[in-house]
Amino acid sequence: MKNRIKELRVKRGMTQEELAEKAGVRRETIVFLEQGKYNPSLNLAHSVAKILKTKIDDLFLF
Repeated sequence: MKNRIKELRVKRGMTQEELAEKAGVRRETIVFLEQGKYNPSLNLAHSVAKILKTKIDDLFLF
């Protein structure tokens, strides 16, 4: 699944580690999300969208 996680994370000046810590996951999870190799749970998608100050629909491209 395509997403804009890296784009929005960089725009906010966050590292993968910082985003992972705020979302309560490992950095590797963020790496796999950004690469489109991992489909997050709804809970994780909501957390990441909230941290990046966007909507889930604007974060993930279906």
